[in-house]
Amino acid sequence: MKEIKHDETGRGCVFIRVLGASVLVLLILVSIAGAAPFAYITNLRTNDVSVINTATDTVITTVNVGDKPYGVATTPDGTKVYVTNSHENTVSVIDTATNTVTATVKVGVSPRGIAVLLDGTKAYVANNEDDTVSVIDTSTDTVVATINVDDGPFGAVAAPDGTKVYVSNTNPESNSVSVIDTATNTVTAAVKVGRSPRGLAVTPDGKKVYVANYFGISVSVIDTTTNTVIATVGVSDPLGIAITPDGEKVYVTGFTTVFIINTTTDTVTDTVDVGLQLFGVSVTPDGRKAYVANSFSETVSVIDTTGNTVTATVKVGKWPCGFGQSIVSTSQSKGNTTVVSSSTASSSMDTKTKSETSIKPENNTQDFKHENITAVTNVEQTPEKTKNANTPGFEVVGGIASLFAVFLRK
Repeated sequence: MKEIKHDETGRGCVFIRVLGASVLVLLILVSIAGAAPFAYITNLRTNDVSVINTATDTVITTVNVGDKPYGVATTPDGTKVYVTNSHENTVSVIDTATNTVTATVKVGVSPRGIAVLLDGTKAYVANNEDDTVSVIDTSTDTVVATINVDDGPFGAVAAPDGTKVYVSNTNPESNSVSVIDTATNTVTAAVKVGRSPRGLAVTPDGKKVYVANYFGISVSVIDTTTNTVIATVGVSDPLGIAITPDGEKVYVTGFTTVFIINTTTDTVTDTVDVGLQLFGVSVTPDGRKAYVANSFSETVSVIDTTGNTVTATVKVGKWPCGFGQSIVSTSQSKGNTTVVSSSTASSSMDTKTKSETSIKPENNTQDFKHENITAVTNVEQTPEKTKNANTPGFEVVGGIASLFAVFLRK
């Protein structure tokens, strides 16, 4: 009888240990799932934003915004996402805790790219058709300044130190990048680049800006110290552009192909074929994945940056405008979550240069630019929006239940 009692006691101890370990694993996995970045992807023709959990590569919710959403940028603390609505001249402000629009800001005509400073205090919006940049105070979500730039501003990206914002000016009269001093909100330089510049990205050290020249079939590399072009890389139909957090690789979207540029040699070292009519691209904060918006395919391709292979394809809304542009090279803590913001600007249609392009809107009634930006941000989502059958950690619940059943039977 004593041996039997000893056996039962030992079994109870094993059960407690197994249960404790299982609960610990569950908590760790749920914590990892909750801390995963979320990609906010604008869908031009459905007037909404698809929110992708990058841990599971599934859409967890869709947020309705304004008319023809293009650009996206997140605040560094991950609490807000700013979306430009190109056909109603506004910016929608999304609360990432609830994934609802909490404010709508009136800006200039046909807003495209948008960038938020590293300290999160201001957002800069490129207004394509009135040649201005609106400056939004993010604490009040109101426009506090308007800056005149060159003709056809499109993309916008902030320098890592927050002292400068770079804006691509896409029309033939310009073909330039305006450099804005964020302390004075004035243009301090205009750098000539290739034809029809769209997306821009800044290296984490702030020393280089990479510019996608759509009709120039190239990427211009700007030295930010001298504000001069120091290299030109041949790339077919470049639109969106993003740099890995380690600053070693640049991902550039073409029509069906993603080009990878080595930042040391400024040469193309690899390519990846994905969907049709690629737009924005963005890299996750850990640098392991690149997300590419395929507008014709109505999908987002997920690229493993280690081997540059497609590992997943996510169905989103109609005409997804990419995400990418540049990732702010810093992170801040929000609870147990690291936050990294990104924004991009890219396009395949320009109303002022429509003779140069063959892409038309679905109804063929009006030409418009398919510029796009997507933001990847680490934010804590509400439980009902993040819990799904594919979220890591929740499958473990079934395993724990099975363990209970086994020991109860014994």
